[in-house]
Amino acid sequence: MKLWAGRFSKEADKKTNDFNSSIATDSRMYAQDIDGSIAHVTMLAAKGIIPQDDAAAIAAELVQIKADIADGDLLIDPNAEDIHTFIEQTLTERIGDAGKRLHTGRSRNDQVALDVRLYLRDECDQTLDLIKQLIKALSEKGEEYPDAIMPGYTHLQRAQPITFKAHLAAYIEMLTRDLGRVEDAKKRMNSSPLGSGALAGTTYPIDRAMTASLLGFDSYTKSTLDGVADRDFCIELASALSICMVHLSRLCEEIILWCSWEFKFVELDDAFSTGSSIMPQKKNPDIAELVRGKSGRVIGDLMTLLTVMKGLPLAYNKDMQEDKDAIFDAFDTVKICLVTLVPMIETMKAIPENMRKAAAGGFINATDCADYLVSKGLPFRDAYKATGELVALCIREGKTLETLTIDEYKSVCELFDNGVYEAINLENCVRRRGM
Repeated sequence: MKLWAGRFSKEADKKTNDFNSSIATDSRMYAQDIDGSIAHVTMLAAKGIIPQDDAAAIAAELVQIKADIADGDLLIDPNAEDIHTFIEQTLTERIGDAGKRLHTGRSRNDQVALDVRLYLRDECDQTLDLIKQLIKALSEKGEEYPDAIMPGYTHLQRAQPITFKAHLAAYIEMLTRDLGRVEDAKKRMNSSPLGSGALAGTTYPIDRAMTASLLGFDSYTKSTLDGVADRDFCIELASALSICMVHLSRLCEEIILWCSWEFKFVELDDAFSTGSSIMPQKKNPDIAELVRGKSGRVIGDLMTLLTVMKGLPLAYNKDMQEDKDAIFDAFDTVKICLVTLVPMIETMKAIPENMRKAAAGGFINATDCADYLVSKGLPFRDAYKATGELVALCIREGKTLETLTIDEYKSVCELFDNGVYEAINLENCVRRRGM
């Protein structure tokens, strides 16, 4: 029987039931739903709203239901309307009329809002841990090759020399900001909506501060309308996850480039590569490509949430049932990407000699050459022009700045002396910049 069946004279059409059902999505929140119910019934008993004996029986059986579901002894009915209905009806079947007191002073609206917050709080913790693991993997990979020099790029053109370690450190900075965004969103989310009721609270003398404390919240929502209507926390988390996926996508794009024969800066372990059905020589970075592709999925989840919420009047609307599919998918996708990326980075091998060769061949020490002339008193724009002429000379003669003779340097500018070779040495260029 539906929890709302009293108002209706006949059963809903099966297609209506199927369309309305959320059990396939919200069943994953069974533990959070039970935890919230135990806190609620504990408060009801403490305030004398329901008998202590009934509250004790409800709480004890809810603990058992939670264990039975976790152990597989109790299977969630896929035909139930939602996880909240399934748990409450199972409770009543097991302990009788006492179970019917559980929902006193509560609506499914604040119950759902509570469950989602509790569930996402746990998801945040898992995701934060995985981001930290990736940061650790990138840091350790950089330390493995502390002196490997590679070209730094702008416009995907060789620009200035950097170290492989410094390149990976840039992603560590991005991921560190991702940590902060998720942590901030989690903190703002950590306010209990329980007690908001359907939208206008309840006439029962409940203690919202007590349930908030029992469930580990920092506070409870002040506006009962906002308590059930707010999904900012889903949108904010989806935004943070989308930005994180953009960072992962950029990292994977570079790994894909670096794996190609045109770069060959790194080699992925066979365990994180695939082959071709027709070309036996291929070793494809499919994992990195999938992460790059899945970034669009998470960004799409954010767009879903924004679009669902943008036109809703206060307070709760059934549209908001769509929030869980989107935000759960966003977390699922980010977590599986991180779980896969961490060991891929850990087992990835750099090829420093190829990085060094690429760094030597792109005139990426030209700025240092110009700066050398500036140190001799030449204005920067004149030094820039002279260095450009040297690069053109190198291209015509098939040389590099390192292989030009001092006479060739002096043919462009008399200020050059043998000290230029030390100034344009790639290791010195990197060291002076602290890379």
